[in-house]
Amino acid sequence: MARRLEFFFDLSSPWTYLAFTNVHAIVASTGATVTFRPVLVGGIFNAVNQGVYAAREQADNRKLLHSWKVLKDWARLAGVEMNFPSQWHPAKSVTAMRFATALKDDQPALIAFARAAFESYFGRQENLDDPGVLEAAATAAGLDGAAIRAASTSDAVKARLRANTEEVIARGGYGSPAMFVDRDDMYFGNDQLPLVEAALKA
Repeated sequence: MARRLEFFFDLSSPWTYLAFTNVHAIVASTGATVTFRPVLVGGIFNAVNQGVYAAREQADNRKLLHSWKVLKDWARLAGVEMNFPSQWHPAKSVTAMRFATALKDDQPALIAFARAAFESYFGRQENLDDPGVLEAAATAAGLDGAAIRAASTSDAVKARLRANTEEVIARGGYGSPAMFVDRDDMYFGNDQLPLVEAALKA
């Protein structure tokens, strides 16, 4: 039986963009099934990982400064355009993740929207918090951007996004992307994708 991978993600994370780009080949090569699940990484940080905010405020944080270089290295390997950080960083991403959640029952559409939104924010440095930008990105991806925008404001979508965020916290997640193999085996970030691949092949 094929193993199952859950990919909890927030569109505002550059490392998530890399993992999102790279995970598809792993899923294809292992025959695993994957479900992409939108969350609010800010909600996760507020609940269990507030140290992220303190690190951002340290102008001389060597680890953080080096991470920008490593990020660009990974982007070259993944073949994606990574213009980060931009004037819009850090993004709140609530609106973007509601757009994504509105597509929760249509995984191909969710993947198409996520890819378009990632390219908009990290490639063209557009505002991830602007619903007009998000609608245009969805439309450019061949989706009904106006319909997604309308659906994203519903109470049901807001509740589902909160539920996803609370669930990943309850299951031990502390950022984006949080990945689970067969429900309980958790991995985090683009750097751990080789471990994800090994677990899916085990």
